[in-house]
Amino acid sequence: MSKKILITATMQSHICQFHKPLMKMLKENGYEVYVAARDNLAEKNGLKMEYADKVYDIPFFRSPFNPKNIVAYKELKRIINGEDFAVIHSNTPVGGIVTRIAALKTRKRGTKIFYTAHGFHFYKGAPFKNWLIFYPIEKFFSRFTDKLITITKEDYALAKAKFNCKVCYIHGVGANSSRYTPLSDEDKNAARARLGYSQDTKIILNVGELLPNKNQKAAVMAMKKVTGSIPDSLLLIAGNGPEKENLERLIAENALEEKVKLLGYTMELPLYMAACDLLITCSYREGLPMNVLEAMLSGRAVVASDNRGHRELVKNGENGYLVQPDDYNGYAQRIVSLLSQLNSFADNSIRLAEPFKDINVVNELKEIYEI
Repeated sequence: MSKKILITATMQSHICQFHKPLMKMLKENGYEVYVAARDNLAEKNGLKMEYADKVYDIPFFRSPFNPKNIVAYKELKRIINGEDFAVIHSNTPVGGIVTRIAALKTRKRGTKIFYTAHGFHFYKGAPFKNWLIFYPIEKFFSRFTDKLITITKEDYALAKAKFNCKVCYIHGVGANSSRYTPLSDEDKNAARARLGYSQDTKIILNVGELLPNKNQKAAVMAMKKVTGSIPDSLLLIAGNGPEKENLERLIAENALEEKVKLLGYTMELPLYMAACDLLITCSYREGLPMNVLEAMLSGRAVVASDNRGHRELVKNGENGYLVQPDDYNGYAQRIVSLLSQLNSFADNSIRLAEPFKDINVVNELKEIYEI
């Protein structure tokens, strides 16, 4: 039996950020791990591929309708047909579609095809066009999938009822329980000293690529109200992306240059997580957000937009609060309220994050891989 596994996604950064626990587990069990995705690591300030025996740079484009993905399909098909893979595990919408088309022949020969849905584009409350376009595509391609892995209960229920394959549920991709651990006040003060922040500053952290969906503008606008109530508050936004200039302009227009700082992409997220008081995330759509899990593992409260992924993790009044995505005043009110009662939320965050730790998710993946 072959001991080769191919993991695909649109971008290599996705695999580096979300699939290290899986790859490490496979290596420890004697498998060779191959990766096929577009190489975008130069944009990610030090993000590195680990646990891969061989990495292929495949010219994927994120839009499923981009004709240039035909080139990606041809390259991927050549690789697949030239190897004897036991499992091909695809991720991301485009990576999943192109991979399953390229693997049609090898699947007939016995290769198992897995696909992890990191959050369907169709969900309760999603725009009708998402259901019109993406639902039929995902349902159709489920015919060519041996195991569909979902990471939210809503996606699991929908796929189980509607799709034509075995559907599995796991608790996310495995939050790093060695990098993110419960933190004391001493840890917070030490992190702030390293970063040059005062112990008295109230630090709100936002983490994510600067994209329209991530809606960082809501966090910026909320700070107008927060600073009125708490003058020594500071919002740190970690991430890069195409919305950078728009956010810089918004910060300047609202005279928030001293209250909102764009950190860019950073490999020091555990340090910033240790230094902050709470996490804010305002995205319109999420699968199962790693930034929220990392905050919870660190014992941080979370103010989050009300969407499918955040509802899986944030329980109102327990470890944080949910707010409508564009309710700037709502975010501000919850931030101000939380900053006066953080200790009562810390233990709840840690408890609720427990099932999502990498060590627990790896055991779920072993069952799926039948290891």
